[in-house]
Amino acid sequence: MAAGVVFLAMLLSTAEVADAQHDYGDALHKCILFFEGQRSGRLPPDQRVRWRRDSGLHDGAAAGIDLTGGYYDAGDNVKFGFPMAFTATLMSWGLIDFGRSFGPHKEEARKAVRWATDYLMKATAKPNTVYVQVGDAFRDHSCWERPEDMDTPRTVYKVDPSHPGSDVAAETAAALAAGSIVFHESDPAYSKRLLDRAVAVFEFADKHRGPYSSSLHAAVCPCYCDYSGYQDELLWGAAWLHKASRRREYREYIKRNEVVLGASDAINEFGWDNKHAGINVLISKEVLMGKDEYFQSFRVNADNFMCTLLPGISNHPQIQYSPGGLLFKVGSSNMQHVTQLSFLLLAYSNYLSHAGGRVSCGSSSASPAQLRRVAKRQVDYILGDNPLRMSYMVGYGARFPRRIHHRASSLPSVAAHPARIGCKAGAAYYASPAPNPNLLVGAVVGGPSDDSDAFPDARAAFQQSEPTTYINAPLMGLLAYFSAHPNPAESGGE
Repeated sequence: MAAGVVFLAMLLSTAEVADAQHDYGDALHKCILFFEGQRSGRLPPDQRVRWRRDSGLHDGAAAGIDLTGGYYDAGDNVKFGFPMAFTATLMSWGLIDFGRSFGPHKEEARKAVRWATDYLMKATAKPNTVYVQVGDAFRDHSCWERPEDMDTPRTVYKVDPSHPGSDVAAETAAALAAGSIVFHESDPAYSKRLLDRAVAVFEFADKHRGPYSSSLHAAVCPCYCDYSGYQDELLWGAAWLHKASRRREYREYIKRNEVVLGASDAINEFGWDNKHAGINVLISKEVLMGKDEYFQSFRVNADNFMCTLLPGISNHPQIQYSPGGLLFKVGSSNMQHVTQLSFLLLAYSNYLSHAGGRVSCGSSSASPAQLRRVAKRQVDYILGDNPLRMSYMVGYGARFPRRIHHRASSLPSVAAHPARIGCKAGAAYYASPAPNPNLLVGAVVGGPSDDSDAFPDARAAFQQSEPTTYINAPLMGLLAYFSAHPNPAESGGE
C-alpha cells in the first residue's frame, strides 16, 4: 500500500504542475461547438460550424412522423437514440451541477442540450412508442459520404408494447427529466413539457419490460447493443425523475427495486450501456445532503466505486493507468471512459465537499480534493499534458488529430465541392493521407486505447480517431468547473 500511495501522490502532483497551462474556458467553448458539427436536420441561422449544411430533412417521413433534427453520434450518419439520450442526460447533469461555472458559455450549452431534447420529444410524441434509430447502420457504414449527400436508407426503428425496449426508453426518460431541470428557470413551459413526457415514457419503459437489443437486434447490434441489461436504465430513469419531480413515487420505486434491479451490480463502469456507477453517485447526493438516510447503501456503493478509480489505492483489474497517467479500460474509444468516469469523480467530490465528507477506502480514505485532482489530471491529459504533447481535442493547442474518422470532416464541404460525392466515391478521401479539409473544432477522439500512450493519427484507426457525442458530453461539465476553479486543491463544492 505504501508504494501505491507514493504512485498516487506522483500522479496527483503532475496535475498541479499544469494548473496555469490550459485555457479551460476556450476548451469549453470548443467542446460545445463540436455538437454543432454533429447536428442533423435544418440548421438554424446562428449555426457557427459553417461548413455543415442541412441534412436528413425527410427523416421519419416514410413512417409518417417528423424525426428531423438530433445528433449524429460519431463519424457516421445514423441517428442512434440510445447514445443520443445518454449524451443529453450527461450534458444536462453538467449544467445542473456546475451551471454557475459555465459563465458566458451557459446559453450555448443549453442550446446543445435543447437540440437533443427537441428531437427526443419528437421521438416520443406517439404514446407507448419511442423511435430509437434513423438509418440502416450496415448500409450507412458501407459508404463514406457527407450527411448532406446521404442516399442510404433512412429506415426508422421503434420500440412499443409488442417490441419492448426498457433500456432505451428509460434512458430517454432520464434525458427528458434531466433536461426539464436545465430549463426550469429559463423556459418553465418547455421544462414542464419535458417532465410530463419523461413521466409517460418512463411508465411505458417500466410497464413493457425487455431489452431493445432483443426487439431490434438486427438493427442496433453490434453498434449499440445493450450488454448490461435494461435494469440499470430503469433505476437511472427513476433517479432522474425523482430529482426532477421530487415525487415520492419515484423514491419508493428506487427503494422497492434497489435489489431487484441490481443497484450494487457492476458498479465498475459508467457509460451509454452501463449506468450503475452513475446511479449510485447521483442518489448519494440525497444522503450527503442529509435528505434521505435510507439511500445510505448507494453512498457505500459510490465510495467503493471511487476507490477503484484512485491510482495506488485501487487493485481493480478493469481500471488501470498508462505510464503517462491516462485512465484506460480494455476496449475501443477509451476517451469515453476517461471523460465519463472523471465526471463522476468531480460530481462526487462536489457532493462530498458540501457535506464535509471523505471517501472511505478500507484502511485509508480520500478527500474531495484528491478526487478533483484525479479528474483534472485526466482533463489535462486530453488537452496535451501527455507523453506525445498532443491535444486530443481538435482545434485546441498547437498539435491535435488531423485525420479523424469522421465523414463530414474528411470530405470536402458542400461550399468547396457543390457536386454530390457518391457512396463509394468518398473512399478516395477516406484512404488519403492528407489532413481532413474541415476542422471539427472541439471533437475529442477515442485516443490511446492501451497502456502505451500511443496514438495513430489515421482515419482507418477508428477506435482511436473517431469522436463521439458521449465523449464530449461529460467533458462540458468538467471543463466548466476547472475554468472557474483551476486549482482543485483550493476549490470546494459548486
